[in-house]
Amino acid sequence: MQIGRAERVRMERAHVRAWPALRTADIDGWLWRCSGGGSHRANSVSTIDFSGDDPEAAVIRAETLYHAAGRKAQFQTFDETSPPGLEALLQARGYRRGEPTVTMFKPPAAGASGRDVEVRDCAGDEWIAVYLGEITESRRAANAEILERIPQPRAFFGCRRGGRIVSTALCVAGHRCAVIECVTTRADARRQGSAREVLAALEHWAARQDTGLIGLQVVAGNTPAVTLYEQLGFVAHASNSFFLQA
Repeated sequence: MQIGRAERVRMERAHVRAWPALRTADIDGWLWRCSGGGSHRANSVSTIDFSGDDPEAAVIRAETLYHAAGRKAQFQTFDETSPPGLEALLQARGYRRGEPTVTMFKPPAAGASGRDVEVRDCAGDEWIAVYLGEITESRRAANAEILERIPQPRAFFGCRRGGRIVSTALCVAGHRCAVIECVTTRADARRQGSAREVLAALEHWAARQDTGLIGLQVVAGNTPAVTLYEQLGFVAHASNSFFLQA
């Protein structure tokens, strides 16, 4: 599978669209995002496009908005960040690089739809409870609000076993890509195959949308998750970094 600049940019746009921040602003083409809580992505500047002529002035504008919101500035960069010298500029201003993530890609295939998996247009209360219960407390309130804003086309997946949902996932289509979000499994139900079932159903759904690629972003050091995705045919073709103001 050949992944070039155009595919990496499309996938990054799809990820930004799939997880809409609660507050946004345009800064010379960059998307300033602020949602509260502990999420890096929903509280950072997305740097896909830059239409200005003074990146440092744009950085200062973003810092001013974050300061007014009571937060330190954060920027999310990736392999095709615009302008290309942004990371060096941020480091020169004293920003520190946070935990890196990778973007993994594969073409969606309409295989088996996954056993015991429910597919819904909206997240039900039980789905939300499972997902929120498996993320850090600092992210729960903001993420619950973001879930109410997920754009169409979308589908929420839940693997039900023993009368309860044990694994969740969300898929959002856009920019001719399908983005995987919210993959979680109850702590007492891990390593029993439910995450694989959810992802099989998700890929089956994604293959029926107007998409040529399916992708996800995962912390590079999360070896169990990266290994699972590699076993399912995903390949890392891009890297992302968060730069946090000192």
